[in-house]
Amino acid sequence: MTSPIDIEGGGAPLVVDGEPGPETRAEAVKLTGRSPGQLMWLRFKRDRTGVVCALVVIGYFLVALLAPLLVKLPGTDPYTLYGQDPTYADKPVLDEFGLPLGYLGGVSGDHWFGVEPQYGRDLYAMLLYGMRTSLYMALGITVLIMVTGVVIGLIGGYFGGRTDYWIGRGTDFFLSFPQQLFFIAFMPVVTSFFVDPREETPTYFRALAMLIVLWLLGWMGMARLVRSTVLSLREREFVEAAKVSGASPWRIVRKEILPNVVTPILVQFTYQLPSTILSIAFLSFAGVGFVEPTPDWGRLFAAGARYAEQDPAFMFFPGVALVIFVLCFNLLGDSVRDAFDPKSGR
Repeated sequence: MTSPIDIEGGGAPLVVDGEPGPETRAEAVKLTGRSPGQLMWLRFKRDRTGVVCALVVIGYFLVALLAPLLVKLPGTDPYTLYGQDPTYADKPVLDEFGLPLGYLGGVSGDHWFGVEPQYGRDLYAMLLYGMRTSLYMALGITVLIMVTGVVIGLIGGYFGGRTDYWIGRGTDFFLSFPQQLFFIAFMPVVTSFFVDPREETPTYFRALAMLIVLWLLGWMGMARLVRSTVLSLREREFVEAAKVSGASPWRIVRKEILPNVVTPILVQFTYQLPSTILSIAFLSFAGVGFVEPTPDWGRLFAAGARYAEQDPAFMFFPGVALVIFVLCFNLLGDSVRDAFDPKSGR
């Protein structure tokens, strides 16, 4: 009796008593001629956790993109001081001690997530604009990190020899810098060179400084991952056949090697993006990232730490939003990895 063989980690057995089952025959016909990408998509769609997490992540980016429209629903914005502006004196949101009126930090029909103590800024608007700032900046930084790491890893892994040696030493040099501590020390130095000490550092300058430092000190892990993968691929038969046929190194890398490193690149991307968001939040929390009045996830946590004793509810909505996003993105990374390699599936 022939043992059953599982198709793609699940489903009906391929062989039953020496004969293929009817359901499996139909499935085998459907899978015939499918590209690896199509097979990956079929496996991913069967993973309910991955699909739900993908929808949640897409929803976050849509909410961040549509933040200017969504804050119009309650009619608020992230910059108005509703607790101090005399225009809103007929609708007080703070008591005489500067604490939010009402339950859960001042939640009401006008202020869906409550207000900020002392100032009365709307937390719903601050959170949506903070997500917009953090998500899209982290996306840009992550793309730069991925592209830089892939290019350097491909060059070092394919050409080897002295090229790989010097690239490896350069990678080790950049790894010697503690990223976040270096940035904390780097920001005042750059500011003193380009910004008058009597002036406030512009928001665009802070964003550019964070982008450059997080990019320059973040590509090494991706480069090492791609290099190790390319080292195992460059001696394979299909690469040797391409060399014998007279293909140029650029064509071999682009046509033969790069398609085979897509899987680790995508999986690493799903882990790198939430890590970058947390790095940006840490920098703002430490006071060297975005500052008042720019809305940012990290700045909300910094403010929440100041208000923890007076208004512990202020941290609730930003904290829940960040935990859900990071958790879903990490689970999405696991699902993408399993879809590309069903043998590693849970």
